[in-house]
Amino acid sequence: MKSLRYLFEYILIIILFGLFKLLGYRISSEFGCFLGKTFGPFFRSKKIIKNNLIKFDNSLTSEKIAKISKEMWGNYGRILSEYPYISSFRRGILDEYIIIENKEILEQIKKGQPVIFVSAHFSNFELMAMAIEKAGIKLSAIFRPLNNKLVNSIMEPLRKKYICRNQIKKGINGVRESLKFFKKGTSIAIMIDQRVREGEKINFFGNPAYTTTIPAQFVKKFGCKIQPVHIERYNKIYFKIYFEEQIVIEENEDIASISLKLNQWLENKIRKNPSQWIWTHDRWK
Repeated sequence: MKSLRYLFEYILIIILFGLFKLLGYRISSEFGCFLGKTFGPFFRSKKIIKNNLIKFDNSLTSEKIAKISKEMWGNYGRILSEYPYISSFRRGILDEYIIIENKEILEQIKKGQPVIFVSAHFSNFELMAMAIEKAGIKLSAIFRPLNNKLVNSIMEPLRKKYICRNQIKKGINGVRESLKFFKKGTSIAIMIDQRVREGEKINFFGNPAYTTTIPAQFVKKFGCKIQPVHIERYNKIYFKIYFEEQIVIEENEDIASISLKLNQWLENKIRKNPSQWIWTHDRWK
């Protein structure tokens, strides 16, 4: 049954990508938003989303939960519609749709030691690693392959060609590979918002959640800097990518303390615009 579903999703993605390309960037984004809001709830558990939002803020009304969920699905659909345009973003054809704040930070990183870029699944998250690599920074990105191997066979080559050439699959082997890249002067990009079994339970919106400790481990081992990056969607089809001040880590802080500090950074970003974060991950399982 799962194999048939995966095959259906694969065929559907191929058809949609072709259709999105025919429609053009602006129209396809609106169409993707419509598809996300209409059909998204059938693909993921409403219960997980609702439980996550209650953990985020237990004062949310049913109406507010429904509104955030609907807007999130619309963003999901827009992301899907934007994948056929990833090559255009990479080549600069769609540069007018992206504003990058604090570019000078990237210039400083390019001239100095490698850093750990941390972010999360906000807006069109794929554009962040692309912006870093386009700035001339040597980068490797840790990612989680899609469960659907057929769809992953489309997405992974797309990411390697246009988003970040060095793609590292998460897990123990991925950590080892990251170390090799880092020792050669390559910065690491990692999403810190996914549940990881090899992580530690760290407070996240008042509840313990398995959290990656990779950034903290690199800080303790190499004394490197942590560079937060955040992306926001505005006016539906435009983006702002923010390279913020590096997170200050005290010498006596341990791995748990550093990881908590990163979760707190993430909490602040989610509070600012909850509908642009992906609530479908079973974060507190």
